[in-house]
Amino acid sequence: MNICIFGLGYVGCVSLGCLAQNGHTVIGVDVSKDKVSQINAGMATIIEKDIDRIIAAQHKAGHISATMDGDFAVLNSEISIVAVGTPPTEKGHLNLDYVFHVAENIGQALTHKSDFHVIAIRSTVMPGTCEKIVRIIEEKSGKRNRKDFAVVDNPEFLREGSAVEDYYCPPLTLIGSDSQQASEIMRSLYRDLPAEIIITDVKVAEIMKYVNNTFHALKISFGNEIGNICSALGVDSHKVMEVFCKDRQLNISPYYFKPGYAYGGSCLPKDLKGLQTLAHDLYVPIPVIGSIDQTNERQKQRAVSMLSKYFGKKIAVLGLSFKAGTDDLRNSPSVELIEVLLGRGFDIGIYDHNIRMARLTGKNKEYIDSRIPHLANLLVDDLDGLIRESDVIIISNKEPLFSEKLQHVSGKTIIDMVRISRNDLKRDNDYRGINW
Repeated sequence: MNICIFGLGYVGCVSLGCLAQNGHTVIGVDVSKDKVSQINAGMATIIEKDIDRIIAAQHKAGHISATMDGDFAVLNSEISIVAVGTPPTEKGHLNLDYVFHVAENIGQALTHKSDFHVIAIRSTVMPGTCEKIVRIIEEKSGKRNRKDFAVVDNPEFLREGSAVEDYYCPPLTLIGSDSQQASEIMRSLYRDLPAEIIITDVKVAEIMKYVNNTFHALKISFGNEIGNICSALGVDSHKVMEVFCKDRQLNISPYYFKPGYAYGGSCLPKDLKGLQTLAHDLYVPIPVIGSIDQTNERQKQRAVSMLSKYFGKKIAVLGLSFKAGTDDLRNSPSVELIEVLLGRGFDIGIYDHNIRMARLTGKNKEYIDSRIPHLANLLVDDLDGLIRESDVIIISNKEPLFSEKLQHVSGKTIIDMVRISRNDLKRDNDYRGINW
């Protein structure tokens, strides 16, 4: 098929490469000249395992390209995938301006097109958004919904750091649609993926990302509270959760049930807040969901309390992004922890290979330079030197390189936020886990 994708961030870039690798011809669309240029040079716009190789190969094969011209992209495709950002407002609602702007763009382009066109919303949206998009496209194009075009909701369930693997091995493929024709086109698009394709109501699909991510946030916070209790009792919290997760029939998944530091990133905080705001607007009390982020904030405070005793020591933070294998700094607990410690006068150095590479290639440079330039100045290139010169080493994400390096370290205080293997550490280190 011929496909265009609006938005070349995480979801858009991964979808661009993976769809092309599956044999489709894909055009990426973005308002950023830099992102368009990167794709047209065969470079990924993000740091993510395997996607750079896929983008390079598919660009060389002529299966992908990028443009700032949305009309051109729509006119040369059968499906338009919308993967632009939906950042939260100050009050927790979603800012859907980018989505609606793309809808206007698509509607304008459809005035010049006679073939049936599918618009697939991959961006995270609230229930009722697709209805608004339909009205915008009908108004701009003069075309009729379910006759000339159809809007479907096709939420993504990609984890940063393993997005390519998740794309090719999804738990399910969800399509919210009220059009038989659009449903069959989308089913054909994903027919090669080894997962059940579920066709459901549009609003069911629209809310599923919130339900999933709120539950994931709940699982992390639950695991951390259990970890804190076990820590106070001298019980190994990871052994407790290992036993807990043996029940695959009721406890569902072990992925998030790992006591450790706070959750972060672009999805869990935003979607949790989105569901809280939705319930508030509907006057529905949600005492459990409403308190999840409070547990997360307490976990951040717990980390600050642990580190307060090391004032005057040289601190090394290994990992600045919110998790290993990504350059994403949005809502990173490491960033928040470092900013608090800096405000208290701590002496800190930071190493994160992915952030350094992102800054060099410009992929995350704007965020770094505009939001945290003071932290960028603390980033160092020499990991061995930083470890050698520091008294206290904080491991804040699970990069394999960190565990490898720490095997050779002696006489340091190691504060572990992610549960590395203690068997690999020398016994003369002062090792402390956040809740084990």
